[in-house]
Amino acid sequence: MADVLSQNEIDELLNALNSGDFDVNQVYTDKEEKKIKKYDFARPSKFSKEHLKTLEIIYENYARSVGSYFSGYLRTPTHVEVINSEALTYREFTNSLSNPIILGIVDFKPLKGNIIVKMSSKVGFAIIDRVLGGPGTILKSNRDFTQIEKIILTKIMDKLVKMMG
Repeated sequence: MADVLSQNEIDELLNALNSGDFDVNQVYTDKEEKKIKKYDFARPSKFSKEHLKTLEIIYENYARSVGSYFSGYLRTPTHVEVINSEALTYREFTNSLSNPIILGIVDFKPLKGNIIVKMSSKVGFAIIDRVLGGPGTILKSNRDFTQIEKIILTKIMDKLVKMMG
């Protein structure tokens, strides 16, 4: 509850306004400046619990959609689940990537900027194996993708991105 002013405080305030000792515009400027928060991109702040819960719900719904899509596309039962969600700096993210990796850079309109969609190469090779008639086994060697494999994975990544919107 706001503090209640006494009659003397009200009179002093009115006198200060009339004499010009008190600038009303300065009070509004001070309030507006307080609304701006500094953000350090090098050390991102944690999401609030409400934001994390909302993101988890969005990710879980997306995972179910992707699982249904892959079950039909690959003609085999698939299960996609959210393992974790966390805020990382770009440096931490790039340091955590394996080689080779499948990355999709997406213009996420109507929002400004791009997002990165990551798929592990093991999952990519298993999908390629299944699409080309194999049982969907994970490739044990750590090689780059061929041109044909890149084309197939690009089409799959495009579909996964469209499912986000």
